[in-house]
Amino acid sequence: MSVATHWGSFVAVVDSGRLVRIEPREDDPAPSPIGPGMVTAADDSARVLRPAVRRGWLNGLPRARDTARGTDAFVEVSWDDAIDLVSEELRRVRSRHGDGAVFGGSYGWASAGAFHNAQGQLHRFLALGGGYTDSRNTYSTAALEVVLPHVIGGAPWSYQSRMPMWDAIAENCELVVAFGGLALKNSQINPGGLARHRTQDLQRRCRAAGVRFVNVSPIRSDTAGFLDAEWLPVIPNTDTAAMLGIAHTMLVNGWHDEDFLRRCCVGFDRFASYLTGEFDGVAKDAAWAARITGTSGDTLTELARRLSTRRSLIMVNYAIQRADHGEQPIWMSVVLAAMAGSMGRPGCGWGAGYATMDATGVAPGRPSVASIPRIPNPVADFIPVARIADTLLHPGRTIDYDGRRLTLPELRLIYWCGGNPFHHHQDLHRLTRAWQAPDTVVVHEAWWNTTAKFADIVLPVATSLERDDFAAGFSDPHLVAMPKVREPAGESRTDHHIFTTLASRLGYECEFTQSRSEIEWVRHLYERTRADLGDDGALPGFDDFWRSSTAELPALSGPFPGSFEALRADPRRFPLTTPSGRIEIFSEEIDSFGYDDCTGHPAWFEPVEWLRAGLSDRFPLHLISNQPASRLHSQYDNGDRSLKSKIHGREPVTINPLDAASRGIENGMIVRIHNDRGSCLAGAVVSDDVMPGVVQLSTGAWWDPARPGRSGTLDRHGNPNTLTADRGCSRLSQGPSAHSALVEVELHDGPPPEVLAFAPPHLEH
Repeated sequence: MSVATHWGSFVAVVDSGRLVRIEPREDDPAPSPIGPGMVTAADDSARVLRPAVRRGWLNGLPRARDTARGTDAFVEVSWDDAIDLVSEELRRVRSRHGDGAVFGGSYGWASAGAFHNAQGQLHRFLALGGGYTDSRNTYSTAALEVVLPHVIGGAPWSYQSRMPMWDAIAENCELVVAFGGLALKNSQINPGGLARHRTQDLQRRCRAAGVRFVNVSPIRSDTAGFLDAEWLPVIPNTDTAAMLGIAHTMLVNGWHDEDFLRRCCVGFDRFASYLTGEFDGVAKDAAWAARITGTSGDTLTELARRLSTRRSLIMVNYAIQRADHGEQPIWMSVVLAAMAGSMGRPGCGWGAGYATMDATGVAPGRPSVASIPRIPNPVADFIPVARIADTLLHPGRTIDYDGRRLTLPELRLIYWCGGNPFHHHQDLHRLTRAWQAPDTVVVHEAWWNTTAKFADIVLPVATSLERDDFAAGFSDPHLVAMPKVREPAGESRTDHHIFTTLASRLGYECEFTQSRSEIEWVRHLYERTRADLGDDGALPGFDDFWRSSTAELPALSGPFPGSFEALRADPRRFPLTTPSGRIEIFSEEIDSFGYDDCTGHPAWFEPVEWLRAGLSDRFPLHLISNQPASRLHSQYDNGDRSLKSKIHGREPVTINPLDAASRGIENGMIVRIHNDRGSCLAGAVVSDDVMPGVVQLSTGAWWDPARPGRSGTLDRHGNPNTLTADRGCSRLSQGPSAHSALVEVELHDGPPPEVLAFAPPHLEH
């Protein structure tokens, strides 16, 4: 039977109803190793088997010194009792505090599947019940999502269909400069599901065609070895300065594309005055950029020449915008591409997020696939996604966001499923303090991860192996059947089953289910997709699809709205949806907001934490908390692949040999990483893969605080968000700034404590 996941499609081997193993599909050229580890994790000791309620909440006791969540025991209850508790608490909070006091916290990848989409299920349920406070944007790309519509127009994610695909790059491009790199490990995933991995083969094709790559990153392996990329290590958070130095060199040498800038852009003159120092007396030349970035002025000058004289492509990865002033490198990369002369030419110009997900750069999109119908939310209030701790700690406070003033609501009930905030949020000790504020936290979870341990009511949910669905990945031109391959563990139920039961208690079951069973919903969504495509789609009927496991969607063809090729050809006939109809190098709209941390054109803003800051005297290493190779964020950290990557049971941290030697650190030693926000243990990997002054600790290790709720307590397992700052990129996007964090690393003193990340809490019956 087929198994579709965010990290690819597999074949499930079942014997007498028991799942034996998961194997890669034969037609996948680069299968992810994460999939097989799902088998042992499905029945491990961390599995949530029955509904459970925090003892203090169940007994109506006040929180002990505001730290009971995360430390309390749980009492297992029947499903009837659990449904009673949740439905009555929803009624109470809505009647006393209003619908906006309920937060629909379903941010996260959840699991693949068009119907069993945790966010869609939760939001439909809450909207039918009266509404809820929602969040906006994503932790992955918040700065990009907010700034790009101002600069190039379109919806936040429309750039995906407007940038060159890998096949066009291979055919037309000569030079790719990748700011933030092209880490191939990230391309093993795709939201919604994936039939087969193609990025690796397409990158190889580019290299075979003679395309040269430059990796601008503090990490050498951010490009695959077979690309033979030139490594240009820069101090983290200084990509904008490097781009400005290159742009200044183009300008003063007359290497910039004056025709494109005049016809297809607005505001270049004002930006040029900033570059030359007319406004502030500081010329942003290559020597200036070299002092900031730690690279040489000659290197930046030569890169400017190559970008201007070759068919080139500027790439930016998502990581560089998850930092102080993260909007700036995104905006500046567009400007640099516009100056370089290749914008709007086949296979060249600008693009973002290549190799971040397998579909990015592989296909410009896919036809729309039906999903569970959305219900308009009666509550208009929302918060920027990364400002949840601010909201809980400071209800009533006003903040800026994209030209608006938002008042943070008072949230009394958090309902979370399909995500793990105690993985993806920054400064987890601050989040712990904030998490004590609401009256009630309800969580749907399959495992006793940190979010479940910090809840009041935990409802056990079935995994993607334990339900029927079909996968439709982002831009992936395939639908993949997902028949149930095993029975749910313990008393687990699907999210839909849980919400159906709750909706029945609250009086709107028929509206929620539309009188369909789960498999009827799956069939309905597939057949609706088939009908919407018509004869051109030529999809088989549902029964044939279910037997064959895969169906191919028709390819989308351009030109797509907002095409840079069309803009170059005729900007009057094919304008962008920006106020000027052109690329906004200077944005009058952003300038009108009056933000001192995001002005009307891209600029260099010194980060709060970076290697030139005064704080580096105490914390001299810059922490890069990038995505792991052994799991998807925190998903299946308890799977075989992730567990085997640990060092003495802890997450590995990579440190340069020079930094390791000065601290007496050798491979395999347990080290303590710390700053004023917290500390964690990790296993040392000494390697020149990272530049001096930088340490790399992947996200996703389940947070394991030694004394939950105690500020600064040691994390025994190695979650970098113990150390990162909960600070918005700027007043424009309020996105996360995880990559702006300074730390120190030292040998751990004494016997290391036992890792308890995968141990369930104390359970009473």
